[in-house]
Amino acid sequence: MSYKIIVDSCGEFTERLKEDKHFVNVPLQLQVDDHIIVDDEFFDQADFLKKVAASPNCPKSSCPSPEKYMQEFTTDAEDVYAVTLSSQLSGSYNSAVLGKNLYHEEKGNKNIHVFDSKSASIGETLIALKAEECETAGMGFHDVVRTVEEYIENMHTYFVLESLETLRKNGRLSNLKAFVAGALNIKPVMGATSEGSICQLGQARGINKALDKMMNIIVEQVKDSENKILAISHCNCPERALMVKEELLKKCKFKDIILCETAGVSTLYANDGGIIAVV
Repeated sequence: MSYKIIVDSCGEFTERLKEDKHFVNVPLQLQVDDHIIVDDEFFDQADFLKKVAASPNCPKSSCPSPEKYMQEFTTDAEDVYAVTLSSQLSGSYNSAVLGKNLYHEEKGNKNIHVFDSKSASIGETLIALKAEECETAGMGFHDVVRTVEEYIENMHTYFVLESLETLRKNGRLSNLKAFVAGALNIKPVMGATSEGSICQLGQARGINKALDKMMNIIVEQVKDSENKILAISHCNCPERALMVKEELLKKCKFKDIILCETAGVSTLYANDGGIIAVV
């Protein structure tokens, strides 16, 4: 195996990636009150959402340790890439970099690069797929790194949430703002800045109008869509995700489209009914 791609568990794996030996998920841990949940292949989304809804407290996540990343870097693969949740949102990136440094200190030189996704969820998946594409095209390690970093700079992340409750619990919205938004049924259209932090792109009254606004923003901003992959992840709302896919296809052509259900960390932040789109 000439290469290995490690993705923290905020990134969703398609069924193909789950079976591909080149790809490895490194799990974060989630906590709801006294419940500790490992975000791995056994993650139970329905049970997790039930626990979050029943708790007055803020659900939390903790990133993999540097030692866990170092363990995954210890492989026969010549080229190793790690893709992490945005460094503006999690310590996963810094943990992976520390794991890389530990590997070099204890085991010597190796081609290892850690990509800060500046995104989350299905955005990490797209970055991992870009690295795979470069490797299978026969690119050398440094060319892969350069090409994927350029891809990250041109990638855009969008999301609409059914509920602001998790943002409220995490302190990203005041109780009053969350209450007013809830009372007026206002749904924000959110995105990621070039540094990977969260920003608001717009808002609308009602989830369908907010999704329409999100799709209009995507159409306005996407360039050269025929050569890009549209990726959509959803939290317990497959019909909504399919609607977004079909409506965008009426307005744009894409090289490919990926639909996934959110994994644990993405479920924590998206909450029931959330939609994330990356292109």
